[in-house]
Amino acid sequence: MEPPRWYFRAASYGTLAFKVVASRPIPMTGANFRLLATAIVLFSTSTPYARSQTTTAPGHAVVLHAARLLDVKNGRLVKPGEVLVEGERIVEVGSGVKRPAGVEVIDLGDRTLMPGLIDAHIHLFLHPGAEDLQTVQESVPQRTITATLAARDDLMAGFTAERDMGTEGAGSADTAVRNAIDEGRIPGPRLRISGNAINILGGHEDAINYNPAQHVLPNATYANNAAELVTVMRQQLKEGADFIKIYETGPDAVRDGKLSTVYQYTEPELRTAVEEAARLGKRVAVHGTGEPGTLYAARAGVASIDHANQLGDETMRIMREKQIFAVPTFTIFEYFAEHAESPAQTAREHRMLDLKVQEFRKQVAAGVPMAVGSDVGPFPHGTQARELVLMVKYGMSPLAVLQADLLNGGKLLGWEGQIGALEAGYLADIIAVSGDPLEDIGAVENVGLVMKGGIVYRK
Repeated sequence: MEPPRWYFRAASYGTLAFKVVASRPIPMTGANFRLLATAIVLFSTSTPYARSQTTTAPGHAVVLHAARLLDVKNGRLVKPGEVLVEGERIVEVGSGVKRPAGVEVIDLGDRTLMPGLIDAHIHLFLHPGAEDLQTVQESVPQRTITATLAARDDLMAGFTAERDMGTEGAGSADTAVRNAIDEGRIPGPRLRISGNAINILGGHEDAINYNPAQHVLPNATYANNAAELVTVMRQQLKEGADFIKIYETGPDAVRDGKLSTVYQYTEPELRTAVEEAARLGKRVAVHGTGEPGTLYAARAGVASIDHANQLGDETMRIMREKQIFAVPTFTIFEYFAEHAESPAQTAREHRMLDLKVQEFRKQVAAGVPMAVGSDVGPFPHGTQARELVLMVKYGMSPLAVLQADLLNGGKLLGWEGQIGALEAGYLADIIAVSGDPLEDIGAVENVGLVMKGGIVYRK
C-alpha cells in the first residue's frame, strides 16, 4: 500500500498556488513545523510573481489613480488620470471617475497609466544560449516549463498581450500554455499562437550542419509546395494555432554593401496559404528579411512581414495599400551583435544592423504600417521593452512607436477594440510606468503596476 501523503496548502496568490508534499507522514513537532513554515515563507517571498501579485475578485470595483494617463489615440496625457475597473473591463476613464460604494482606490502617485504593452513577435519556448542546441537537447516538457516561466516574466514586465511566432520544434505545446493562461491556471499575457512554424526542406529553420545519419529534427514543419502547405496548416489549426507562421526567406548575407537573402516560397504558394487561412478566418505572418521574398509576401496579402530588413518601393506601396504591418525586431539584432562568438561575427552582425537601420528609416519615411515585436527568447524574457526604445532611437517619435505597439498591435493580434487603449468597454489591461512615455520612451522599461483583465499581477 502506498504510504499516506501529507499535503500542506502553503499559500495562494490568485492563480498561483503551491503545495508542500511529503512522501510519508511528518511528525508535527515544533521543529518540523518551524522548518515547514520557513520554507513556505522563503518560497512565497522569493519569487517575483508571489511577491507582487494580488487579485481582484470578480465584480470588485477598483479605481486606479495616477499623476498622468496616456490617451494613445489622441496622443496626449490626461492629468491627473483615473480608470474605473469593474470585473475584467474598463467602465470609465478621465481626470476623475465616479466612486461606487465599496470601491478600492489604488493611488499610484507620480506615474503614468497606459494600456498594457503588446509584443507581436516572441518565442516563449526559447531562452538565451545556442538556439539550435537547446531545441535538440531539451525535451518538449522541459521547454514547456521554460515557456510557462517566460510567459510570467513577460507579463510582469508589462506585456499583457503577445503573438508567439513559433515554438521552434515544440509542436503545438503552445496551445497548452495559452489555454492554461486563459483558464487562470498560470500567469501570462493574452496569447496568439502559431504552433510550429512552416519551412522548406533545407530552409532557414532546418537542422543543417549536423551528421545526416543522426536525423536531427528541424525547428519547423516541412512543406515543400502549395499542397503540402495546406496540409500542414490544417494540422496546425486542428491542434490549436490562432494563425500561421511561414519562413519566407532563408539565410541573410551582406554582398557589396547590400542585404541579400534567398526566398523560400513562390508568390502563388504563399497566396494559396493566405487563401486557406482566410477560409477559416485566420491569417498568415511571415519571417521575411528581404527581396524578392518580401514582395511575394506582400502581394499574397499576409498580415505581417516580420524583421523586414529590406523592403523595395513596390513592396512598401502594397503594404501601405493593404495595411500589412512591418515588425522590425531590432532588439534581437542588437543582442546578436553584442553577443557574437567571434570578432568576425561581431563585425558581420553590426553591418547587418547598420543596413537594417538605413532601410528602417526609408520605411518610416514611406509610411509603412508598423507594429512592435522584439523576437524575445534568444535574449531574456521580460526585457523586451527595449524594442520601443530602439524604434525611437532609429527614427520614430515616442508617440508613433506607442501607437504602433498599442493600436497596431491590437489590430495585428485580432483584438482591435478590446485592447491597446484605455477606453470604456475595453479589457482592463493596464500598466503604470514611471515618467512620461511621450517625452521619454524609456519609461516603458520601468513598470510599477500590471493589471490584466481586471486582476492586478504586480503592484
